[in-house]
Amino acid sequence: MLNLRFDNTFVRELPGDPQPGNRRRQVHGALFSRVEPTPVAAPRLVAHSPEVAALLDIPEDTVRSRRFAEVFGGNALVEGMQPYAANYGGHQFGNWAGQLGDGRAISLGETINSRGERWELQLKGAGATPYARSADGRAVLRSSIREFLCSEAMFHLGVPTTRALSLVATGELVERDMFYDGRPRMEPGAVVCRVAPSFIRFGNFELPASRGDHGLLDRLIDFTIRRDFPELDSRRGLPSSAIAGGGNDRLRGVDGTVRAEWFAQVCERTAVMVAHWMRVGFVHGVMNTDNMSILGLTIDYGPYGWIDNFDLDWTPNTTDAGSRRYRFGYQPQVAHWNLGRLASAIAPSFGSLEPLHAGMARFEKAFIEADGRNMAAKLGLAALGPGDEALVEALHALLAAAQMDMTIFFRALARLDLANPATTPFGEAFYDEAKRRELEPALMSWLRRYAERARCGGLAPERRVQAMNAANPKYVLRNYLAQQAIDRAAEGDPEGIHELLDVMRRPYDEQPGREAFAARRPEWARDRAGCSMLSCSS
Repeated sequence: MLNLRFDNTFVRELPGDPQPGNRRRQVHGALFSRVEPTPVAAPRLVAHSPEVAALLDIPEDTVRSRRFAEVFGGNALVEGMQPYAANYGGHQFGNWAGQLGDGRAISLGETINSRGERWELQLKGAGATPYARSADGRAVLRSSIREFLCSEAMFHLGVPTTRALSLVATGELVERDMFYDGRPRMEPGAVVCRVAPSFIRFGNFELPASRGDHGLLDRLIDFTIRRDFPELDSRRGLPSSAIAGGGNDRLRGVDGTVRAEWFAQVCERTAVMVAHWMRVGFVHGVMNTDNMSILGLTIDYGPYGWIDNFDLDWTPNTTDAGSRRYRFGYQPQVAHWNLGRLASAIAPSFGSLEPLHAGMARFEKAFIEADGRNMAAKLGLAALGPGDEALVEALHALLAAAQMDMTIFFRALARLDLANPATTPFGEAFYDEAKRRELEPALMSWLRRYAERARCGGLAPERRVQAMNAANPKYVLRNYLAQQAIDRAAEGDPEGIHELLDVMRRPYDEQPGREAFAARRPEWARDRAGCSMLSCSS
């Protein structure tokens, strides 16, 4: 029996679309449309996260039941579910795109677990909604596997992220043009159940602002603070002496103070999230404002990728191959730009621009601090000091020139003998033997500089190794690993998914016998579809 307790505040407290059904349309004056998942032919559970099931108080025997697959494949609802698709807009690749909305994502409701935590359940690939535009609202197995695995891999890496409960095959085929080359093919379909405290995005605020619907914008801001930032909402009871504005503006003053701190927290959380991306070598691939969580969670896993050979200019998204807007090294700047779009959208709800400028400044400060902490930990230093920026920049230049594997290099750095540095631990990090021979002297020179710095101002030897191994994962979800699991699943063997998920549960541990999952990208995967760059096709 699937027993979930629902408290659906989003649909209860905010205005919805008066028109029912999934007919494509522009929706004004509403933040969502009620729509039910479209049933599929034969829902079958392929994989699930036991940790997320436990988070939702769902027993393992229930997960294995036919009822579970029916509900999370979109064929049935349980008591308390009130499914809907959210209405939002966004900037895509730097351009305003107007109304976008949940084109193939349907939220089932907000469940409250036994610890009083609120978790929104959302099906991706469960059918068309009013926001599907010309699409079918479905998702294919390959992209669903990637989203399911990455959501959980990122969590275990310590990166703020949405989670994934389940991956359900639909028993139906979906037509997709994977390469956008006019040669579509039929692929197996699937549905992922995504889980997060909130799926509200920057774009949810941008759309009503773009239409001049400031009343709706105010309602959404206050709702978001009340539900998703309750520690700030409690400040509405501040004494008058602590209220900005005072006098007859008492209520406005409380709201203004709270809203200012809310935006600052959004900026700070976004900074911390992106700093973690940089720490583990993750590239989101499509940082449109509609893919930015108001809670600072990594959301919408599409054409993402992990850095193999270190390259600050690499993007995993084929659509972005020309401009490389969403390249690895530019992600902090894009996050700042996206926050600027959010600030512009919510400006009518603020009495002055000063708190918005302060929030943007908080992003910059928070990112520098978080990135500095992360880099110090990656290098085994107590903290970055004078001259360390040059040391880091020299390392990045060297890794790029030598085409060294980022994950393998930093993991190996913990094994360096500081008293007698040598290049031996880094042999597996090189993709090109000729470059290794050419740049080995430069690497040796950098290692001597680093060893001296680590000896003089770093951590005790044992603490240094612990700190580095806690910051530098041994295992990351490389694209070629995910593709191998996808290939096996397409042939009816889901064990590759289960094995990879299990490895990614302990990314910082050595895991004897699983060293193959820590290997650098093989040469055959350099240009193979799904193993390097990916399209947005799903």
